[in-house]
Amino acid sequence: MTITEGQTEGHEAAGLLERTRTAVNPQLRSTVESLPGSIRRVAMYHFGWEHPDGTPAAAQGGKAIRPALVLAATRALGGDPKGAVRAAVAVELAHNFTLLHDDVIDEDATRRHRPTAWTVFGTPDAIIAGDAMLALALRLLSEDPHPASAAASARLAACVIELCAGQQADCSFEERGPLEVSLEECLVMATAKTGALLGCACALGALYAGAGEEEVAAMDAFGREAGLAFQLIDDLIGIWGDPDRTGKPAGADLSAHKKSLPVVAALCSGTPAAEELAALYRGPMATPDEVRRAAEAVDRAGGRDWAQTGAADRMSRAVNQLSRAVPDLGAAGDLLALAEFVTRRNK
Repeated sequence: MTITEGQTEGHEAAGLLERTRTAVNPQLRSTVESLPGSIRRVAMYHFGWEHPDGTPAAAQGGKAIRPALVLAATRALGGDPKGAVRAAVAVELAHNFTLLHDDVIDEDATRRHRPTAWTVFGTPDAIIAGDAMLALALRLLSEDPHPASAAASARLAACVIELCAGQQADCSFEERGPLEVSLEECLVMATAKTGALLGCACALGALYAGAGEEEVAAMDAFGREAGLAFQLIDDLIGIWGDPDRTGKPAGADLSAHKKSLPVVAALCSGTPAAEELAALYRGPMATPDEVRRAAEAVDRAGGRDWAQTGAADRMSRAVNQLSRAVPDLGAAGDLLALAEFVTRRNK
């Protein structure tokens, strides 16, 4: 792919995400505003719509990748995206439920260049607001008169259970030594934690288009493979991302001793750099120099190259799955643009 082609696809995806926010945000905001006062305040702050004191803020509250996948999948299979807006909102609410809880679990201090909700309102209020968002998501689907809403609700609930299992596995890895987590375990965890919701978003779009079981399954598989590619890139950003663009300190995942995919690939490489990385992971890694040395060790042990190659391979698998549901990939241009966007981002 040439630079010009990549830029064109990036512009296409950016335009699609902006159109998604325009279509989804009114329903999303009105749904969040239905929450009780104190919970609403936390949720409105988390989405970037209010400051901590409740005054209006101008942040847009996320890229809207998952709701965009719902609408794009509906369109690709011949459905009307306008009829799938509630499903798109439900997926975005479920996603933000995970973000609120992840920030607490990971003790992340910033998200989207602002203090995280738990640092502003406290851990209990952030967790409760996340719980309420998940309940809102399921209520929104249960009240949707669309014929696919019941199947969509069941699918989203199953997805959240899988997400929780992935999160629990991720947390359990932190209690194990640096050489005690296999790459296969890490891939299973990442598929559950990230791939499941992207797959669910695509599957819900297919359901709302009236697609059959085979097409729904293929769309779910497309999203899961794209989601794993997304996670691989996200893990690279967690090590080498620009703090000015990520809103997080450089090497944040390393200083937190996260056993992300590139880290585990490096630790499993059997190289001298893997031994150096393991030694660093056994210590506090409290200084910028230690974080820098850990990043260099991941690179020398092949973790960076493995993740970059893996992301490209997962995207190839994703396209193969997509072609099962939409044989004429020309009709799936929006889905392909979104998948390309999330795996070529650098922030």
